[in-house]
Amino acid sequence: MSRFRRFLRTPEAVAGAIILAALIAMALSASLLFPGDPQAIAGPALLPPFQDWSLPLGTDRLGRDVLAELFHGARTSLAVGLAAAAAALAVGSVVGTLAGFAGGFIDEVLMRITDAFQTVPSFLLALAFVSVVGPSLGIVVIAIALGTWTGPARVARAEVLSIRERDYVASARAIGMHPLAIAFREVLPNALPPVLAMSSVIVAAAILTEAALSFLGLGDPNRVTWGGMIAEGRTVLRTAPFLSIVPGIALVLTVLGVYLAGEGIVETTAVRRGLQ
Repeated sequence: MSRFRRFLRTPEAVAGAIILAALIAMALSASLLFPGDPQAIAGPALLPPFQDWSLPLGTDRLGRDVLAELFHGARTSLAVGLAAAAAALAVGSVVGTLAGFAGGFIDEVLMRITDAFQTVPSFLLALAFVSVVGPSLGIVVIAIALGTWTGPARVARAEVLSIRERDYVASARAIGMHPLAIAFREVLPNALPPVLAMSSVIVAAAILTEAALSFLGLGDPNRVTWGGMIAEGRTVLRTAPFLSIVPGIALVLTVLGVYLAGEGIVETTAVRRGLQ
């Protein structure tokens, strides 16, 4: 049975895929459905949901369309999650491969650097980095990646340590292939699957971290974010709780979808490996 069919037979994977498909659809259609500036005034302030069908989710305290902000916020969450995960996996894979393949002094130095980064909680590291450098989407991505690359690095190192003495690696050494070429052409591709399995966790953590930074006022001020919407609604929580509830539900569903899809992929891969 193909991996795709196994994926479709996993309930949590299907549920996660549906949620992620909805998120991607929101992100891709944001500019089409809500052209222009999503932060522009669209109606009277604090209009409750379902009172005006041109503004189905109402407006915030400045009269901005909550639904438009929700769709444009999906773009930010998706961009940050994918970019931060890609950066963390790339850095972690390179560091782990170099440490595991080289061994000795290089391994010791790289692992002590990894330990140093792991001593600081990832959110505090991101918070400090953004506070010092300044808030922007690129800086937020770098800040999140700085706190999440260590996990992929350790997994990659462990996999490389188990692969580097195999026969095809010895054959590559025997024909005079450069050590870096062996590490990144022969060893790393075979060590990647367990590393990539961590991507869902990193994406979910990145989305939550970006929302927390935006909630604290350290997100990109030029972009609509779900964390910023929740922070905006906090000031009128008693009179207009929907302003925080709507983006909060979207955030929870997105993280849940990422985790479920990731668990489905891991389970599908594990079943496949068990049959081989």
